[in-house]
Amino acid sequence: MLRLGRVPGRARATAARPSRSCRAISAGMHSATVHPAAGGQSSVNPDEIAHFSRLSQQWWDERGEFGLLHKMNPVRMQFIRNKVLEIQREEDEARADEAQPLGGLDVVDVGCGGGLLCESLARLGGRTLGIDASASNITIASLHAAADPALAPSSSSAGAKGKGMLAYEHTSVEDLLAQRGPGTFDVVCSMEVIEHVDNPRTFLTNCATLVKPGGHLFLSTIARTPLSYFLTIFAAEQVLRLVTPGTHTHSKYINPDEMLEFFLTTPLPPSDAAAAAAAPLDRDCTQAPSAPASRPWISRLYGGAPLRTEAEVRGIVYLPWKGEWMLVPRGAPGARLWAEACNYLFWVRRPVE
Repeated sequence: MLRLGRVPGRARATAARPSRSCRAISAGMHSATVHPAAGGQSSVNPDEIAHFSRLSQQWWDERGEFGLLHKMNPVRMQFIRNKVLEIQREEDEARADEAQPLGGLDVVDVGCGGGLLCESLARLGGRTLGIDASASNITIASLHAAADPALAPSSSSAGAKGKGMLAYEHTSVEDLLAQRGPGTFDVVCSMEVIEHVDNPRTFLTNCATLVKPGGHLFLSTIARTPLSYFLTIFAAEQVLRLVTPGTHTHSKYINPDEMLEFFLTTPLPPSDAAAAAAAPLDRDCTQAPSAPASRPWISRLYGGAPLRTEAEVRGIVYLPWKGEWMLVPRGAPGARLWAEACNYLFWVRRPVE
């Protein structure tokens, strides 16, 4: 049974303390410092990459293999847009931009596939980078975006920054972190990806480490319940053949309470990554700035739920009679038992330093 892992009770109090260490790290050691933060593990599963690479030609076929994701995309964007606007209004009502809430923000979509989410993020104003460990996915995403000159995509296996609103790069989250360094994106998204990776705790840590202080991390995944097995594997794969059999592995699903527990008990970013973030400002090793504090992003739970300004879980439900997904309203009765027992969206915010 796959779990993100909990900090042992005896160690939990220690793990939650902010790291006060401040070491001068030369710029040349920057990449070498980031990698150990992930425990030296790769989250890329070669079998999963091969599977989705074989299906890459179907990404933009709304009636094909990824038809359900096409229908899910408006709901995912609704959640992202509303949550970013909610926090903007919370801090400064004048700052909220209804038309382009991601305007001026650096955004990355980890495991972007064919670019379904990326194009939508770019159209909301985000300077968007899509990354994927499958080269064929990046090729398809770039070709499709090229049909819209406003997106001005670019593709590179060595580091894409692009001149427009959208760029693609064939890389993993580990390599992106080593290349760009921690705290480089205002918004990090990874939708329907974590259930396909190896070492999900490492993957989640790396995604979180990319987030700037005060930035957002958005995830979409599937809970590990009998209902999710029935709907996503038995029904969708084996009976209806809506997706290729073998696409999902039930034991790799992650429950919402496990996601909350991770951000409640795990100090982020890892202490060595936090120190590395300060390193470029200290090339001469004098007057070293203090490394950003490593601490859990969720302070506490209230009746099993976090503060809405720290994190949020929202179930999404497919309505076959309408042929569309629905974002379950906040506070819906019994949502944890039914709405969050299969597909759900997760948002968490990195504390402002």
